[in-house]
Amino acid sequence: MQYRPDKYGTPLSILGYGCMRFSRKGGGVDIDKTEQEILAAYRAGVNYFDTAYIYPGSEAALGEILERNGIRDQVHIATKLPQYMVGSRAALDRFFGEELARLRTGRVDYYLVHHLTDIAQWERLKGLGMLDWIAEKKAAGQIGNIGFSYHGNTANFLKILADYDWDFCQIQYNYLDEFAQAGVEGLKAATARGIPVIIMEPLRGGKLVNLLPEDAKQVIAAHPRGWTPAQWGLRWLYNQPEVTVVLSGMNSLEMVRENLRTASEAVCGDFTAEDFALIEEVKRRIRAKEKVGCTGCRYCMPCPKGVDIPGHFLCYNTMYSESRMAGWSQYVQTVALTKEPSYASQCIQCGKCEKHCPQGIPIREKLKEAEKALRPLPIRIVAGIMRKFMNRGGKGKKQ
Repeated sequence: MQYRPDKYGTPLSILGYGCMRFSRKGGGVDIDKTEQEILAAYRAGVNYFDTAYIYPGSEAALGEILERNGIRDQVHIATKLPQYMVGSRAALDRFFGEELARLRTGRVDYYLVHHLTDIAQWERLKGLGMLDWIAEKKAAGQIGNIGFSYHGNTANFLKILADYDWDFCQIQYNYLDEFAQAGVEGLKAATARGIPVIIMEPLRGGKLVNLLPEDAKQVIAAHPRGWTPAQWGLRWLYNQPEVTVVLSGMNSLEMVRENLRTASEAVCGDFTAEDFALIEEVKRRIRAKEKVGCTGCRYCMPCPKGVDIPGHFLCYNTMYSESRMAGWSQYVQTVALTKEPSYASQCIQCGKCEKHCPQGIPIREKLKEAEKALRPLPIRIVAGIMRKFMNRGGKGKKQ
């Protein structure tokens, strides 16, 4: 196993164990199977285990396995505050205490504010006394490092990043999302501030493995490197020195072993021009099914009316390169959940964006198409409910 340092020099395994996708059995986590997989990873040097309050049974299963095998103090636990459920200062202690009990521990080594999409959510938490609460927990040794996980747009990520002296952060990042969400710009901005970056969804939940177009799979199979689709995705990340840990939601010994092998062999800076060309060719074949030839360069931005143009096109394309549900999910998270939505309907047809688009995309026309596809009535209803819930911290639930 290889290691990269956190903000304070603690070595973290470059492969982290994502605990969201534990195997299920009889309505709960399959403890025996999961234990075998966790121990295989641990014995090979994995020391970073990531879970969250809302992952069903995950915290409790991880706590039980670590305690039963006497290895709690040999690993780092990362879990997350469900900020969207927090409506008071007292709720911070309640949720955190519940997590400690589930995990059977007195401390969380890496604690994250979960699923931020907008600076407004962080401002709300500060208004509830979050900064004093963090200071108290760190002083008491109950929290080692404080960070946040993120699913919004680049602009809000940069604002949150700059607003506090974070110990680390976690972003969705892979070769298909290089310019989506926090993106490579956010990755490099965090590094410039000395903030380690934990990567989630390195393979888009398996979509860069099992759901690749057949012609893309053939291109990978024919390459002399002999790497699998998963190895290409992980090695692309490990090639970047800004990446500290890559999380993988492993739920089979086969997956654990392959990812361990990749993490032991990958060399930072090892990618050749031919390797990058292969990634670009795979992306091209994925995007052959897309509706808009947007590369995410953001030359069209900023929109005078606040429309997230590349964000819309990314979600619209995802509906066709992956699935409608994937596109809608991405849209709700990155466009609809911000405090000030950036809907395509806000476009006033000024055409400023089209003058700067290197691809010559008829942006105004395509935004109308995207709006129609991305905002059917059910999605508008769901997005409205989620916006209210996420931005108000579950008010009315007496948390």
